[in-house]
Amino acid sequence: MTTPAPKDLDELMQRVDDMAGLTLGQLASHHGIPVPENLRRDKGWTGQLIETHLGATAGSKPMQDFIHLGVELKTIPLSLSGSPLETTYVCVAPLINIQGLCWQDSLVKHKLQRVLWVPIEGDRQIPVAQRRIGTGILWEPNNDEEQLLKQDWEEIMELIALGKVESVSARHGDVLQLRPKAANSKVVTEAIGKEGKTIMTNPRGFYLKTGFTASILARAFG
Repeated sequence: MTTPAPKDLDELMQRVDDMAGLTLGQLASHHGIPVPENLRRDKGWTGQLIETHLGATAGSKPMQDFIHLGVELKTIPLSLSGSPLETTYVCVAPLINIQGLCWQDSLVKHKLQRVLWVPIEGDRQIPVAQRRIGTGILWEPNNDEEQLLKQDWEEIMELIALGKVESVSARHGDVLQLRPKAANSKVVTEAIGKEGKTIMTNPRGFYLKTGFTASILARAFG
């Protein structure tokens, strides 16, 4: 069952409120979608289910999930204590042709200017179908949060520009990190190498660290 895109923010948030408290199994049944036994091989299944229910339109395109509303959708799996269980993928990182690229024009800023966070029970002890959907929140970074994101992005992009992409680890950045983003290590793409020469390396993605997403949820839910 395909859900039409919401006409406005009010309709989107009403759909978010209506699904709060449901299990993934109940939501999947409503749309005739089979529930996987576990998410090891179906890592994106939960996000796709929520996208289907809410009427997201972007699919895999590099744009916000609700482009007409300026909203990016992010599901966030939580532990039994309410802490984020994993980092949050933002977007693919550009590794070539980055001259003149600035924070204001970056895909990271574009994606994170307004995010709909949907918390979901993620503890592996809970069968996938029985995991409950929490109350969604609409978040826009405040000045302090944007400054942290900008600072990390600029530092990481400078290292990429200097041909040091392969020396950037997940430890770099206070709130934003760069990590390999590919189905396996055999997937490669062009990047800037030492002395400006082109090298082949694994694609990279920007991810939000769990401490940052935990602070967003703490601010929203007190």
